[in-house]
Amino acid sequence: MKRALDFVWPLIGVAAVLLSGWLLFNELKSLSAVDVLNSLAAIPLHRWALAVGATLVAYGALAWYDRIALLHLGKPLGWGFISLVSFTTYALSHNIGASVISGAAVRYRAYSTKGLNAVEIGILVALCSFTFGLGTIMLGGFVLIGEPELVTRLFDIPETSGRIAGFGLLMLVGLYVLGSVMGFRPLRIGRYELIYPRPMIVLRQLFAAPIELLGAAGIIYFALPEAGNPGFFVVAGVFLGSFSAALLSNAPGGLGVLEFVFLKAMPDVSASDVIAALLVFRLLYLLIPLLFACVVVIVFERQKLLQLLKRDQIS
Repeated sequence: MKRALDFVWPLIGVAAVLLSGWLLFNELKSLSAVDVLNSLAAIPLHRWALAVGATLVAYGALAWYDRIALLHLGKPLGWGFISLVSFTTYALSHNIGASVISGAAVRYRAYSTKGLNAVEIGILVALCSFTFGLGTIMLGGFVLIGEPELVTRLFDIPETSGRIAGFGLLMLVGLYVLGSVMGFRPLRIGRYELIYPRPMIVLRQLFAAPIELLGAAGIIYFALPEAGNPGFFVVAGVFLGSFSAALLSNAPGGLGVLEFVFLKAMPDVSASDVIAALLVFRLLYLLIPLLFACVVVIVFERQKLLQLLKRDQIS
């Protein structure tokens, strides 16, 4: 059974890429590569700089995810080590897909060298994923309240329903905060227990996740032309929906999923401009970090191998 499950995630990812690729092809049949290249060339240098800055903000906030989880566990580590592990983890998992699984493997390899056991690392991974989910729910609530017409762009749902859904999402966040303030008892699972995050941990979560998501959305916003740009709030809302769909699809890098959702949700923006902005996003948020992450993994594993060989020679 377990061996069969090992093939499930890759198959889901391949199916998601094929489906989104077919849908995307139908959307882009009339679009030429020249149009996209022209849109890329039209992005001013200062907006490239702003997109790079937004990328740094996003990855800085992702490192904060790990820092928050380690503080929750009572295992504070240096920012330098945390940042390197977090950067490598997300750079690989965002591109590979199945972020919870791939992220857990990278974190286990790194944090186990600092004395964390498998259970603690499992809690860390879960809390980081929860922080992301919390931020998505909270920002999604604000977007649905402020821009309820975004829902109608993708679904046949009235704006009122979108706004009600937004208030509902914010209520969920409020309940989570209330549980922390009231000090809910730990959840026991066998000989282990899951401790409800303390108020100061929750407060950090409420800041970290939105900063990361807004930073990532900012890459796309700054890469879009100023003329006809629907505004940061709209771009952020579409990004939340598309990036969440990409993660759920398990498609590596959300390939095709991001593009399809953005094109459907932003019909008033030139398709070539949308694709160009998403290419910038993929370059800055996915591909360049992936190259650096591969270098980090190679250097790390080389050091570990040299240490092992040295230990064997001494013994």
